[in-house]
Amino acid sequence: MSIWPKIELSSIPLRFWGLGLLFLFFIACLGFGPTQSDFGWIAGLHGGAFLLYLAIYREVDSHRGLFFFLGVAVLARILLVGAFPQLSDDIYRFIWDGRLINHGINPFGRLPAYYMQEGHEIPGLSPELFSELNSQKYFTIYPPVAQATFAAATWLFPDSLVGASVVMKLFLLSLEAGSLILLLKLLSRLGFPEKGALLYALNPMILIEVMGNLHFEGAMAFFLLLSLWWMINGRYLLSAGALAFSVAAKLLPLLFCFFLIRRLGWRRSISFFAVMGLVLLLLFSPLLGGAFFSGMGSSLRLYFQRFEFNGSVYYLLRWVGYQLSGYNLIKYFGPALAACTFLGIGLAALIERRRDWRSLPEMMLFAICLYLAFTPTVHPWYASLPLVLAPFTRYRFPVLWTALISLTYINYSTPEYHEYLGVVALEYIAVYSVAAWEWKSGKNWLEALI
Repeated sequence: MSIWPKIELSSIPLRFWGLGLLFLFFIACLGFGPTQSDFGWIAGLHGGAFLLYLAIYREVDSHRGLFFFLGVAVLARILLVGAFPQLSDDIYRFIWDGRLINHGINPFGRLPAYYMQEGHEIPGLSPELFSELNSQKYFTIYPPVAQATFAAATWLFPDSLVGASVVMKLFLLSLEAGSLILLLKLLSRLGFPEKGALLYALNPMILIEVMGNLHFEGAMAFFLLLSLWWMINGRYLLSAGALAFSVAAKLLPLLFCFFLIRRLGWRRSISFFAVMGLVLLLLFSPLLGGAFFSGMGSSLRLYFQRFEFNGSVYYLLRWVGYQLSGYNLIKYFGPALAACTFLGIGLAALIERRRDWRSLPEMMLFAICLYLAFTPTVHPWYASLPLVLAPFTRYRFPVLWTALISLTYINYSTPEYHEYLGVVALEYIAVYSVAAWEWKSGKNWLEALI
């Protein structure tokens, strides 16, 4: 069977057409309609799209249905190419960084406010663009795959925010299409149901946050899946290069390196990580220098010692800290939880005895979920990585998480930002409870429900 077999459209059941068209309608409304403060519309449309997503997953019981709805998933992504990001203002920092690079300036070198001072002006970095930044007081934190995309988009469309956005989305569209193909190939090769590809392909949160709001988790996922594909086929040096690209899109895949050593063996691990390190050095080399290390270091410190959004374990510790000291102890708790994350992952890798590739995604899922449990900041798109790993395991709690985490947009529904801790509590009580039930029972909630 080819990856994308020919399907006679006349053989597609009418209910499939209805579900597919209605799903596309909801996704288009989400992508082109509500802004960040329109929580009622976001919740309603996202909830409707998620219910359709579950209904589609339930209906698919053949390759004909699987590939039809994978086609719907591709169409949904194409639809969103023309939607300017509505729920996130990160796009303005993407444009800012890209224009700096195109003027030969390292985006890690200065805070944005520097270029608003007299004598430091740069064409394209206008006060209007500066006013849209959500990170005026922070150094950039985007690694080289993202930065290269920003630069290419703003080079092609130096004066158009919409044009640059479309270029970035076309890049992500090509990688998302690759991810769908790799999901099918990997699931088949590792002995998991190919239907699991729909969990990622049609997930409303993935569609809206990756293709709608331009988050580079889509690039990270593609290169991670490509690395896994080459890894299980014994092409270890190519796998190392692909993993380096995944890290250069988002840094999080570094967490998975612990679990490769036992499977590769010490001798092969040395060459694997040497190649990975060399590729990373080449990718980061245009940005390296004192400016990069000070800027990236400052951003990472702020991330773990100042930023807070939708945390779970951290929020409990924060409450304890207030009871004990009367003020927020994030500057201590943030780094301590980061250290606990690495220690926990390292310990899991040390005691794990499995060497097969089929079990690797489950360990990766454990690592990223431990990180997200401990980190002070968990934006909706952060749930992308657990979701892309879930089809390779027996766990489906990440699917529920992608629905509940979108409720955090309620924080932007008032003129002044306000975090609704009741929503955070609902989200994590539900997700942790389902995860614990799946772990203990050996079942998954999705199959039990539908």
